Amino acid sequence: MKRWTVARPDRAAADKIASLTDLGPFLSGILAARGLDTPEKLELFFNADELSDPFLLADMQNAVDEINSAVDSGLKICVFGDYDCDGVTSAAMLTGYLESMGADVGCVIPDPDDGYGLSVSAVEKMHADGVGLIITVDNGITAAAEAKRAAELGMRLVITDHHQPPEELPEAAAVVDPHRRDCPSPYKYLCGAGVVLKLCAALDGGSYDMVSEQYLDLAAIATIADVVPLTGENRIIVSKGIMYLKNTENLGILALMEKSGVAPQNVTASQIAYSLVPKINAARRVGSPLVALKMITGDGEAAEEAAAELIGLNDLRRQKEREITAEALRLIDSEPEVLCKRTLTLCGRGWHRGVLGVVAARLAEAFSKPVFLLSLDDRGEAVGSARSFEGLNVFKCLESCRDLLVKYGGHELAGGLTVREENVSALKEAVEDFASLSEIAPRASVSADGILEGRFLTPENAASLKRLEPFGAGNPEPVFALSGAEITAVRPLKDGLYTKVSLLYDGARCDMPLFNVKSADFPYSPGDRLDIMASLSLNEYKGNVSVNLKAVDLRPHGIRQERFFVGIEAYEKFRLGRLSDRATLLKGDPTREELVGVYKYIGEKKTPLSFEMLCAHFAGGINSFRMSVILDAFCDTGLLEYSRASGRIRVKKPTERVDIDSAKTLKALRDAIGKEDGHGRNM
Repeated sequence: MKRWTVARPDRAAADKIASLTDLGPFLSGILAARGLDTPEKLELFFNADELSDPFLLADMQNAVDEINSAVDSGLKICVFGDYDCDGVTSAAMLTGYLESMGADVGCVIPDPDDGYGLSVSAVEKMHADGVGLIITVDNGITAAAEAKRAAELGMRLVITDHHQPPEELPEAAAVVDPHRRDCPSPYKYLCGAGVVLKLCAALDGGSYDMVSEQYLDLAAIATIADVVPLTGENRIIVSKGIMYLKNTENLGILALMEKSGVAPQNVTASQIAYSLVPKINAARRVGSPLVALKMITGDGEAAEEAAAELIGLNDLRRQKEREITAEALRLIDSEPEVLCKRTLTLCGRGWHRGVLGVVAARLAEAFSKPVFLLSLDDRGEAVGSARSFEGLNVFKCLESCRDLLVKYGGHELAGGLTVREENVSALKEAVEDFASLSEIAPRASVSADGILEGRFLTPENAASLKRLEPFGAGNPEPVFALSGAEITAVRPLKDGLYTKVSLLYDGARCDMPLFNVKSADFPYSPGDRLDIMASLSLNEYKGNVSVNLKAVDLRPHGIRQERFFVGIEAYEKFRLGRLSDRATLLKGDPTREELVGVYKYIGEKKTPLSFEMLCAHFAGGINSFRMSVILDAFCDTGLLEYSRASGRIRVKKPTERVDIDSAKTLKALRDAIGKEDGHGRNM
């Protein structure tokens, strides 16, 4: 279960916003919850429409002079990119612009197997190919050894990047990075393509007019793809870039939108993030990033063929993800104790490396734990990806394990690593030891902008949310908390592939389509009450307009969140043999009446059942620690099947009477308590 946090907007601040603007109480409450509570902040959020002077970026003039000199002298130039969406897009933009200047220019995108960024071998190959000037995009800020080698070979180097720089910058003709400590540019959170957009504008004398028409659509896609904050100048790039994207002349992007079912005139930041970007990134995950480059830069048939190939690669990517996820769930079911740890580290042989990060992110969401996913090869090494959330810093965790690792890198929420096979077990322990240093277990979380009032569930309010777009990192789509919404109907859609739930909430009625839940798997029935975290959308059908909820997370009404987590933490410590406090252990020991009551309830339930539903139903007396012990005892004695990987709970009818006190879980608990068992309590 995820941890929920709900903002409490300052009502006075919301009223003030409403009085100063035409936003009304609904939007004003959202803005107040996000701290946009002064005229200055509101002006910057809604009305910022100019990018700052590109020459404010440190070293920009030097970069322009170096590039102009290379173009004028006919020096061979190579744009060196990265293999993700931002890197490929950045390379396509700059290569195209330099071609329009008449430059002798080519482009290199490294293969993911060769590692991230500029390498000495790549520098030497470019030199052998006659390159005189290298321009990096979306990489290079840490390429000190590569810069030194380029200088030894008599090559010129211009670095453009947006990642955090080291204490000492590489030696180059120019190093353009907004995160440089001496960089006076006012906005620091550009992606690689954002920096390239400014470089192109600087090469055009500082004007954004021409480069915006040519490349702002691509810069918008890259900005969304790189999950940089959609604030300040990034908000300008994306909002204006989407306007250009609606009328784009890029044949590859047009073809990709068409094949993805995205109408250019209605394209949104969310559609870019969830429909276009994964297909562009599929090229580097399960194919070659050159396919994405060909799609962006190609003409006519070549662009269309590349777009079609990306669709196929994305299908392959999904297949690989499903295969790895299925194997990971089988590993969990074979050793469910792994879910009692604060982190989930799983290792498989031959798992496709390109999709490890995506699968790790999904498992982290599903099990509310940081996940480290490792793929063993035939050379005795495991390459892995890690995904986390607030409470466990991935980079610091890997840094603490560095003696076990061949290499590693990353940031707070994600990272990559390589480890020798013989060190995998030690790494699992080291990662868990690091996570155990925190008093509170790291968990996935969902944040809401406030509790939704029924009076705000109107088509007009749902439509008004467009005024806050584009949504993305730093400006997420508003999410609202609903407490105790009553289910009035559950209807299957598409022959049961999807589910539509009708709700009555605070006097208002609305629907909640669940496109990732089969109706046979939906565990709730009419009359049940739910707590929901959801965003709002408009539904138009036969001329009628209504409000739909887009569920972000839901749970049965009645769970006391902090009490639930305290119980789970106690259970996990008990299963790992780390709980010795007798008073806490006693809270996990069920009575016969509780055992009978839970078993009877599970047996009578006609719809699928979840652990959270059990805890909510028995919230008055059985805590989550005791409920976990009860389920384990039933599984020990063959009375129940409970897959912790899928969450499925199913009663098994015993062929003979079962002594529940013989359950190894109950015996272990009572041994730890120092308590006599119940001597033959049959079920």
